[in-house]
Amino acid sequence: MEFNAATIAGFLKGEIVGDPEVKVNTIAKIEEGHPGALSFLANPKYEHYIYSTGSSIVLVNSDFEPSAPVGATLIKVKNAYESFASLLQLVDQSRPRKKGIHPSAIIEPSATVGKDVYIGSFVYVGENCVVGDGCSLFPNVFVGDNTKLGTGCTLNPGVVVYHDCIIGNNCTVHAGSVIGSDGFGFAPQSDNEFMKIPQLGNVILEDNVEIGSNVTIDRATMGSTVIRKGVKLDNLIQVGHNVEIGENTVMAAQTGIAGSTKVGRNCMFGGQVGLSGHIKVADGARIGAQSGIPGDVKKENSVLLGYPAIDHRDFLRSSIIFRRLPELYRKVEELEKQIKELRKE
Repeated sequence: MEFNAATIAGFLKGEIVGDPEVKVNTIAKIEEGHPGALSFLANPKYEHYIYSTGSSIVLVNSDFEPSAPVGATLIKVKNAYESFASLLQLVDQSRPRKKGIHPSAIIEPSATVGKDVYIGSFVYVGENCVVGDGCSLFPNVFVGDNTKLGTGCTLNPGVVVYHDCIIGNNCTVHAGSVIGSDGFGFAPQSDNEFMKIPQLGNVILEDNVEIGSNVTIDRATMGSTVIRKGVKLDNLIQVGHNVEIGENTVMAAQTGIAGSTKVGRNCMFGGQVGLSGHIKVADGARIGAQSGIPGDVKKENSVLLGYPAIDHRDFLRSSIIFRRLPELYRKVEELEKQIKELRKE
């Protein structure tokens, strides 16, 4: 699709600096710009690229003032990054959408399938399932018995949703993820063996949840594992049984959450964060990459780093000391030698 600067500025409510009739038909990084491409500048450290980019249009923040001539047409907006994301959504929504049911798909007679759906090859939809209007189930998706999908959901290739799970409206689950597999429940026995504890609950994804590729969300032992509305999970995340993740929380790849932990609203986790089981994390917590959380985070909007995670400012100060430990150790040894010599005298 092709848009001119005037159309884009009108959609974004932006101000044009340059040619309003210049047209673009693709997007590109500002450092890789070429004629016909649209780019954006949000991070000041990339500013030098705007003076040499080949892109025809660049989105910039409204307070941006160039320090040299710019060849591209600029569109000034309140937030260039958010505006660029809005344009990407517009382009994505304009793509033609697949519809229809492939002949190789198996849909049990007791299942209910809504209107305008796409069900690809070798999909299985189990007994008493509900697939809402406008859903897309790509090839090799498995939907277990009694599962309910709201409207506008997308299950990408190879997604497995076990029985009795509930997925809300406009949810997306990316390739290879498993929703509702058994939680890790085993009771130790007197003979040092372990007895499996049946996992009789389910998983609930509320509206507008997005799950990355190869994520596993375990079903509850009893009750539900709940992912609240607006949550975004990156690839390769493990969510244990009976976990609850609060609204609009986001987690980066390889995060692991042990069973029965409750995560608050509007939290942000970096990659490889680990949470112990049966703890609570307060609303708004920011947890840095590779941090470990062994106990409750009680203070809202905490910013934590390290293991066990502490306030990020304390962690940064501690890391300076940690780097100096070899030097400090040598000094302690020298002082001990001096003390011994003084005692001999």
